[in-house]
Amino acid sequence: MASTSSSAVMASSSDEASIYDIFLSFRGEDTRYSFTDHLYHKLIQAGISTFRDEEGINSGEELKPEIERAIKASRSSIVVLSQNYATSTWCLEELVLILQQRRVFSHFVLPIFYHVNPSDVRKQTGSFAIEKDRWKTALTEVANLSGFTLSGYGSSSFFII
Repeated sequence: MASTSSSAVMASSSDEASIYDIFLSFRGEDTRYSFTDHLYHKLIQAGISTFRDEEGINSGEELKPEIERAIKASRSSIVVLSQNYATSTWCLEELVLILQQRRVFSHFVLPIFYHVNPSDVRKQTGSFAIEKDRWKTALTEVANLSGFTLSGYGSSSFFII
């Protein structure tokens, strides 16, 4: 399920050593075969060990143990916030765990606002209007981090590498 390109690096928790430089969190139906796919391949080409889920996740499923382990075994995460990101309980649960790792273990988090307005994420408007408080808190927290906002023509080919 996971793809890597380099060996273990520094620890992100007291129990597990980091085996990934980056964990990619994204809504598959929005970006799997476009932006996130391109980003993933560029990261791998640059020699950056990157985890991305290879299988579709059904809404309402619990976080798979291997996903939880991958987040905990990563030094950082890139969160691609797209139009349908918050419609997935799976993505929101990943985000909660990623931000917990950030608070406890200094896990670096880079949000990418892909064709969405960061203020919609921060204020939970539009497709980011959700009910659960811990998800609201997580969306506000990630929207307050410095990141990239991508929109318009050519944004699917923008790369930070």
